[in-house]
Amino acid sequence: MRTRSAPPLEQSVSGEQPQPQPQPSKATAKPSKAFILPSSASPDARFVTLPNPRTGDLTRYFFCPKLGLYEFTVVSSAAQSPRSILYTSSQSDGKKAQGTISKAAELAIATPIDIVFFVIPLLRSSPSSNEGKRLFQPLDDIIDSHDDLPKHLRYILCHEAFRETLLRRVDGVCDSVEAGDEKLFRVSDAKLLRHVLAKAERMISQGLPTSLEERYVKQALAAPLMSVTRTDITTSASLPSPEEDEKEESKEARDAQSTTTTITTASSTSVSTPVSDSAPTPAGEDLPDQQACPESIIRLQRLSTALSFLKSTYVSPELSIKLDTILSGPETPVDFEPLNDHLKHLAELRAEALASRSFGDFSRKRNAENDDVAEARAEKKRRKEEEEKKKKAGESRGVRELKKVNTTGMKKMSDFFGKAAAKKRS
Repeated sequence: MRTRSAPPLEQSVSGEQPQPQPQPSKATAKPSKAFILPSSASPDARFVTLPNPRTGDLTRYFFCPKLGLYEFTVVSSAAQSPRSILYTSSQSDGKKAQGTISKAAELAIATPIDIVFFVIPLLRSSPSSNEGKRLFQPLDDIIDSHDDLPKHLRYILCHEAFRETLLRRVDGVCDSVEAGDEKLFRVSDAKLLRHVLAKAERMISQGLPTSLEERYVKQALAAPLMSVTRTDITTSASLPSPEEDEKEESKEARDAQSTTTTITTASSTSVSTPVSDSAPTPAGEDLPDQQACPESIIRLQRLSTALSFLKSTYVSPELSIKLDTILSGPETPVDFEPLNDHLKHLAELRAEALASRSFGDFSRKRNAENDDVAEARAEKKRRKEEEEKKKKAGESRGVRELKKVNTTGMKKMSDFFGKAAAKKRS
């Protein structure tokens, strides 16, 4: 499909006379990106540059008067398995085709986007009355009141073939009145919220992507693992079976002392396993706080996830705050209070589970510290014994025999080498 702009369109979009551009030769022309465009697009379809509805940054889009506006979703190969793209042209004269290779295998896929997200900033910034209430205005007056409107966006909003679709989209988020043969519009935040909610409902009806479902639905609604005591496992582990009793009795006849020690050790054993360990859960037993989440809560969580995705992608931060205020108010079209209560309950359970795990980690840490202290003492004692053995090995037999002599009441050798007493003068 051709995307080269015709001279009249180029002049109407840019407002400037087209300048001659040097044509690159076939040897130097290398494709840099691969776009997948709608196959049913009309010849009037064009690439346009519009401000992003969320950030305001200039971004490339694809516009077709018959199909609407498209954004580009980039799909690339994984870093673990890099790929490349080979570009070639067909040759009808039988010569060998010349090709080029793009190292980054990226595909820009055109996906539909609602034009109303680009019109909302214009509708909300339209002139108001003295009381601060927005006025009903024709759409053309709202467009003309913005002198700094980007040229490509003005081209789309003023395109005659796209006019009917634009009016239908604007009517879905505005209050409207008839004034003769003309329709006047005034933006409504409540209608805008219902419009975004309808898109979120359609998202969850088609199924959320696996990444969103796993992270923001399953993980968000997963109950924490709590520590429980297995009384059934404790009983079966501490009490021997009848066959074991007979073996113990026969063994007791042979060695009573050994049997008594074995029974005492077995009767004092208890088992307490947390759910997070590898101990299997008995069939048909429900663990505390592990019951299945109600389907209504799951649906509300999916709807909240889809709504958050749409707001964070296509709605400005200021407008997102406004929509959240309406959702939390009494006139909300969807009541998220049951979901909020359930998430609050899960947060409390997670805090309790974290506290219990922290206590268990502290106990295990203290036990590990005690083991380290005991091991250090044993190592110190062992080194002392080794030093004593080395000293004994270096002593002669005479020295060892002298150490055995009883020296009680005898003077030390140092007493004989003390300072001499001062002589008295005659």
